Amino acid sequence: MTIAAYFSPANAKRLIVKIGSALLVDAKGAIRRDWLAGVVADIAARARAGQQVAIVSSGAIALGARRLGLPKGGRASLEDAQAAAATGQIGLSHAWAELLGAQGLTAAQILVTLDDLEDRRRYLNAAATLDRLLALGVVPIINENDSVATEEIRFGDNDRLAARIGQAARADGVILLSDVDGLYTANPSVDPNATLIPEIRSIDARIMAMADGGSASGMGSGGMISKLQAAKIAVGSGIHLAIVSGKRDDPLAAFEADGRGTLFLGGDRKSAGGGARKAWIAGRLTARGRIKVDAGAAEALRAGRSLLAAGATEVTGTFARGDVVEIIDGAGAVLARGLAEYDAADAARIAGHRSAAHAELLGYAPRSALVHRDHLVLA
Repeated sequence: MTIAAYFSPANAKRLIVKIGSALLVDAKGAIRRDWLAGVVADIAARARAGQQVAIVSSGAIALGARRLGLPKGGRASLEDAQAAAATGQIGLSHAWAELLGAQGLTAAQILVTLDDLEDRRRYLNAAATLDRLLALGVVPIINENDSVATEEIRFGDNDRLAARIGQAARADGVILLSDVDGLYTANPSVDPNATLIPEIRSIDARIMAMADGGSASGMGSGGMISKLQAAKIAVGSGIHLAIVSGKRDDPLAAFEADGRGTLFLGGDRKSAGGGARKAWIAGRLTARGRIKVDAGAAEALRAGRSLLAAGATEVTGTFARGDVVEIIDGAGAVLARGLAEYDAADAARIAGHRSAAHAELLGYAPRSALVHRDHLVLA
């Protein structure tokens, strides 16, 4: 069985396909329409076979920069990127809608910001919209809303966005079409002895060390590091993720035929991440605050226990009850993420104190933990 079999219509009801700027837009800033038509034909074939497909499409900034005559591909400044995105998104959406329509498929556009998927209520709203569109046979075209995103609140690359959309859509697989054909043991443009890794079951420090953070084309915003970060989000939700070359015609059909790429296995969905809420927590890219803990508390967390106030040594940040916080050890390494049971001021008030003292310190009946194990995920 080739690795592409994990994404065949027979066993993958929902699939997210991410397309990078370097594939979709040529060096002059125009859409590679013939290539895109081949991708759409692939999607149509999958739709006819019963698979539901959503697309995370880059390219708006590169396309808009050409139309506006902006330097550096529209990335000379945040303002240029926002203007280019606003202009390019119209042409990008039109191309997708026209080509999908020619195949008898309906396109829908969804633009999201980081906050839309980091806020639990907005995340659930986005998930409901995706679910309904896919159930109706529509092909959602998703992109980061770069026209309003800022440097502080943005994904920064569509690899991680694709993984988060995979979570929200409850997808079975994510395919990252890229200008590289997978993860190599070393950078193949530098090391001629580098070899492609076809399958990865655990993303550890050794795997992360193989990544190169640069974008090969200079047009996109990601690199292999962002793809590995996306893979960690996906597999944490039991979703398979593949990095596949898009530098050939009909890339999805080609991948299904030869399976060339790197597959990150998502494992058992029922046990991955401990449920939808925990997967959402694990996949978040931001946290509202941090709680530093002592060695005893760190050991208890690794054993699957809740974080008690007695083990906390420092509370930083501004957060409310229910916000996501990071739990760090004495050296600052992230041990876990979870939903705070107290706001920052009250958490700081009881940090380091045993449960018997909490009621007097707080002035109200205390809760059982700073972060309960049911709302906590190890890093």
